[in-house]
Amino acid sequence: MKALVALEDGTIFEGESFAAAGEAAGEIVFNTGMAGYQEVLTDPSYRGQIVTMTYPLIGNYGVNPEDMESAQIQLEAFLVKEYCPYPSNFRSTGTLADFLKQHQIPGIQGIDTRALTRHIRMAGAMKAVISTVDLNPESLIQKAKDSEGLVGRDMVREVTCKEPYGWTDNGPVSGNNFSASKPGAYKIVALDFGLKYNQLRLLTERDCAVQVVPATTSAKDILAMDPDGVFLSNGPGDPAGVPGVVDTIKTLIGKKPIFGICLGHQILGLAFGGTTYKLKFGHRGVNQPVKDLLTDKIEITSQNHGFCVDLNSLDPDEVELTHVNLNDGSLEGMRHRKHPAFSVQHHPENAPGPHDSIYLFDRFIESLNA
Repeated sequence: MKALVALEDGTIFEGESFAAAGEAAGEIVFNTGMAGYQEVLTDPSYRGQIVTMTYPLIGNYGVNPEDMESAQIQLEAFLVKEYCPYPSNFRSTGTLADFLKQHQIPGIQGIDTRALTRHIRMAGAMKAVISTVDLNPESLIQKAKDSEGLVGRDMVREVTCKEPYGWTDNGPVSGNNFSASKPGAYKIVALDFGLKYNQLRLLTERDCAVQVVPATTSAKDILAMDPDGVFLSNGPGDPAGVPGVVDTIKTLIGKKPIFGICLGHQILGLAFGGTTYKLKFGHRGVNQPVKDLLTDKIEITSQNHGFCVDLNSLDPDEVELTHVNLNDGSLEGMRHRKHPAFSVQHHPENAPGPHDSIYLFDRFIESLNA
């Protein structure tokens, strides 16, 4: 089945469907990972986006329940150069095409992904529409222009949990105030901005009882649970578009140790008094070099973000830069000089990606004991 990809600047790419038919709109971005497509598909940070993989062959190891990073596929559509319909891996329980069809997500192959990626790098991430039903280029270009962008939009409300739940060895279990959580030496409240399951796995591995709560949970309700620390998860979209959360974090700073990742990092930056800005094409992949300024070590990191905290907007007497992106010099990590609150822009939970930054979870545990 023929498919078209139309960008808001008038660029058209042709391909063919290998998954669900239909039409989808979103911000078109690229991911440079050679593997980890199932984690990409189920990462809530990709909500509202059309993702193209730069690696040319996708689907060769299938999908399985263990590699889910949330309960469902989160992105709007998936673009690849070549789809492999015959997976070969002992962990595989199904094909990528069937997985996409199950969740009614369009998958397009035959796209010139090298040309598309180069175009995004030159022109920047932009709005796009993919369709197997409307093959009129002019119509699709107009739909792309008319579609809702990410700037100023509250994407967190689309992915945050509706009810609190605890995390156990078997996954999420409905419950509040740690009643359903696996017992641990430390009690951690995780604010769900669109979190990935591996973050919860790594916390429980470090003897934490984890209580996940919706992003709208008040500081009063969080403090009433008397946690040892607060975790701010990753999530999609523009941090400035999420109402109320910054005030919640401001109230928690200095009262409980805080650790933030990705969107959680950006929201903490806003709570520190800083501002955020949109990157031209974002950082997405599993090979981003970052320097830890506290140890002078270089880490290869997994990343997925389109916005960034402006270092110049932070008060250097209050906030210390801890990590820097070696590709473009952007802020990758920070900590408060007076209170136990720190965060990183990249994804130390390594799902997918390298394990270089996993020590940050240990650093969080150390802050609980300080």
